[in-house]
Amino acid sequence: MLEERKKKVLQAIVEEYINTAEPVSSSALTNNYDLNYSSATIRNEMADLEKSGYLEKTHTSSGRIPSEKGYRYYVDELLKDDNISLEEIKYISDKLETKVNEIEELTKIATTTISEITHYTTVAIGPSNQDLLIEEIKFVLLGPRMLMAIILTNTGMVKETIIKFDEDITEKQVETVNYMFNQKLKHQPLEIIDIPLQEYLINEMKYSVKVIKPIIDQIKKAISQDRQLYLEGTNKSFELPEFNSLSVAKNFVNIIDEKDLMTDILNSGFAKDINVYIGDENEKKELKDFSIITFKHKVGEKDLGTIGIIGPKRMDYSKVISVMKYINKKLKDVKD
Repeated sequence: MLEERKKKVLQAIVEEYINTAEPVSSSALTNNYDLNYSSATIRNEMADLEKSGYLEKTHTSSGRIPSEKGYRYYVDELLKDDNISLEEIKYISDKLETKVNEIEELTKIATTTISEITHYTTVAIGPSNQDLLIEEIKFVLLGPRMLMAIILTNTGMVKETIIKFDEDITEKQVETVNYMFNQKLKHQPLEIIDIPLQEYLINEMKYSVKVIKPIIDQIKKAISQDRQLYLEGTNKSFELPEFNSLSVAKNFVNIIDEKDLMTDILNSGFAKDINVYIGDENEKKELKDFSIITFKHKVGEKDLGTIGIIGPKRMDYSKVISVMKYINKKLKDVKD
């Protein structure tokens, strides 16, 4: 643990660097922060913090910037998570109280709201199919050889698919299909739609495999589709000074263009309610210039997906984490 004086100096340096994006000098701390220490004392503490690996000295000035170790200590020990104004609280509340029927809508609204308040790029992904239970399946006859299947899950997510047949089907067959599927699948995980189910239905319903197999195949295709990924505020990142570097900007574009990578980012960790990965702490080498902050929002045992922010290591961690915590609380209120 750091001594109290070193903590105050480190906190001031991190917050000053986040605000200015300029290396921090002892005079900047003396002028802008009520530390009640002399410039000489602050310089000594800065030198000690640098020796201990919490600060780094840039080649362009005598000022210091936080190292990844310094950011980590700040996040774990010094950060205030109530950095949210009454206006921001009202804005979030108004946005999330919008009446929505599907979890995708709520996740998208939350993603947009976080980006609007923090001015960083926000990304979100819906829950894994492994976490979804079937509430109801409804089949609607669209024509003599066309059927629509609508799957409602326990989170409010809706999946739809169109099924085409090589032979005519009747309203009576559709009624039977509706009854049998719901009898067998209600409150069951999506993964139960498999070959054993297909064989059971064919035996029980005495229908041709030409009717049951297309239904099973198309439903499986619909539920195995990639989880919905939402991305908001990409343009905001390019307003940050870090993105004046062509290599950083190109790397960022490559990251957000790779859906699999973004999905991996959002699926990693979750040891805590709010998870912070700074620079080299990220498993992916592509993320060494960035910080990622994520949270998995749940109500009871319902997994509603994951929301995350990607930005430079010089991220306003206090603002982002404060907003995320409040958004997470409001999401639970909405779903309750």
